[in-house]
Amino acid sequence: EAMPQPDLTRVRDQLESERADLTRQLDELSSVGTGDDLDENFADSAQVAAEQVETRTLAAQLQDQLDDVDAALARIDGGTYGTCEECGKEIAAPRLEAMPSTRFCIDHA
Repeated sequence: EAMPQPDLTRVRDQLESERADLTRQLDELSSVGTGDDLDENFADSAQVAAEQVETRTLAAQLQDQLDDVDAALARIDGGTYGTCEECGKEIAAPRLEAMPSTRFCIDHA
């Protein structure tokens, strides 16, 4: 028997709210600047470089999450939401609730 499926309207709202949040965080990161506008003597250049790497790493992580959210919204639209991309089985509802943008069942996570 099929597992109870999550309420897709609620899931879509959650995902869209997460997308808005991620987009805002990415915008804030990019507005921080690259450090070029700092006075050259302002800080240890190694520290500035380290912070830039940190910012880029965080931006890449946020972008990955955003891509997952977009993909999940596309799966809702396509009718394949809640199906493991690896084995094609239904993803358990509690896992979807915890991670609405997941693409894999617990066995293939």
